[in-house]
Amino acid sequence: MTKRNKIIYWIATAWLSLGMVSSGMVQLLKVKEEADMFTHLGYPLYFLTILGVWKMLGVIAVLIPKFPLVKEWAYAGFFFAMSGAVFSHLAAEDGAKEFFGPVLLLILTAVSWYSRPADRKINSINFTK
Repeated sequence: MTKRNKIIYWIATAWLSLGMVSSGMVQLLKVKEEADMFTHLGYPLYFLTILGVWKMLGVIAVLIPKFPLVKEWAYAGFFFAMSGAVFSHLAAEDGAKEFFGPVLLLILTAVSWYSRPADRKINSINFTK
């Protein structure tokens, strides 16, 4: 892995982690604006706790060394959560400002996943034997 790729990975991963931790904390604390947004989107408020907990666990999984399979699941969870947020805002016909956070986190998820070092990837399995 080149130095450039390591820099890209760690910048994307740091921003992704900060975004997930901050939004996860807002959800766990059930901040009024976030609760109002979830109600507006038609989700039950207990969903805030579920998402908040899984975001925190996902950040831990992405940042700790080893456990590449757990990292894959965390990245998949981030992708599903953020793409779900984008489509929820589309369905609610929200304005562009509501899309900024989820789209940014979706992009950071993809960049972090794509640029991760080899020791954070699952080795491919040869099923032809």
